[in-house]
Amino acid sequence: MPEIKPFKGLRPNSKFAEKVAAPPYDVVNSEEARELTKDNSYSFLHISKPEIDLPQNLDLYDKKVYEKGAENLKKFIDEKILIQDEKRCFYLYRLIMGEHTQTGIVAAASVVDYDSGKIKIHEYTREEKEKDRTTHINILNANTGPVFLTYHSKNSINKLVKKVQNQKPIYDFISEDKIQHTFWKVNEKELINQIQSEFHKIEYLYISDGHHRSAAASRVQKIRKKNNPNHTGNEEYNYFLTVIFPDEQMYIMDYNRVVTDLNEYSKTEFLAKISENFDIVTQNKTFKPKRKHTFGMYFKNSWFELLAKPDTFDERDSVNSLDVNILHKNLMKPILGIVNPRKDKRINFVGGIRGLKELEKLVDSGKYKVAFALYPTSIQELMSVADSNNVMPPKSTWFEPKLRSGLITHLL
Repeated sequence: MPEIKPFKGLRPNSKFAEKVAAPPYDVVNSEEARELTKDNSYSFLHISKPEIDLPQNLDLYDKKVYEKGAENLKKFIDEKILIQDEKRCFYLYRLIMGEHTQTGIVAAASVVDYDSGKIKIHEYTREEKEKDRTTHINILNANTGPVFLTYHSKNSINKLVKKVQNQKPIYDFISEDKIQHTFWKVNEKELINQIQSEFHKIEYLYISDGHHRSAAASRVQKIRKKNNPNHTGNEEYNYFLTVIFPDEQMYIMDYNRVVTDLNEYSKTEFLAKISENFDIVTQNKTFKPKRKHTFGMYFKNSWFELLAKPDTFDERDSVNSLDVNILHKNLMKPILGIVNPRKDKRINFVGGIRGLKELEKLVDSGKYKVAFALYPTSIQELMSVADSNNVMPPKSTWFEPKLRSGLITHLL
């Protein structure tokens, strides 16, 4: 059974919490991060994306970037912007976005469980990004960004979570994107033991978001274990920062695609090729898929509905029946010539939070020639793929709301 444990969290002094809390490092680029922090010296982006405090022409993976992050982290600690709890705690993190609410337990999860498959993955990582996070963790001596985990919901855990919520939170604020963030500290020994006991009954945890952070934590553990002749397995580097939500509370949005060209096809030829594997219905307005195996396509100022023909996929196959795979195997690869979407620079991905108008905007700008809107992957599909020891295609899921970085850090 996966092990979770309490830890001495490094977190904002309450008067700085709202200013410290920042978008995840991989949701904003360096230019956007600089803009977000120009009037906020407390933003955790100074730690998670420290290149914003260095010359813009510096390579993002230069050692100076990571050293700046460590310098900024030390500064935040020295100036009491961040404080560390004296006792090991669990924490509770609730996010409210419109009508949607989700509440997760903040805990340290075991690298050994990740390596052994008790914490299941559903996608591959990219070497460059994995190395980046490994260096970041190792030089800063901290997990600065939480890994987003899920599990098959248990009523016994839900009751414990509700019990914690009867207490006064340590943070409660609404961020600029209108999402409410509420944070509790769980420091009662009996309650900590109850939470650990209930999670010990769970067979698997599943990574929802944060594959690179998990893989990097594993790499750091191997490095430090090798360099520590007195390694016991109990050191903090054997654990990494997570927030664990029940599957019934997960909210996954569509993750859409835009492509720069039609692979030299004319409009007529392109539609003819598509019709071999999809039924095409012309739409007179923006088309958002309402069910699985249905896609929206926008190009030449028009929307089309694409319905995958039944003989183009196997519904019994947890991977090949995914809409992202159906689109790739029956259109992206054979027609547009995109063999590896992880590396092909002709394709880009647009999170559903930006809406379908963003797809129209990108195509109408001329930078892209065609856009595809997908029906969201479900959390059940994600867990089914992970249970089959397979992986999903890249950019299959877009989770909302996003966890804010800086509200909790795990020091190694």
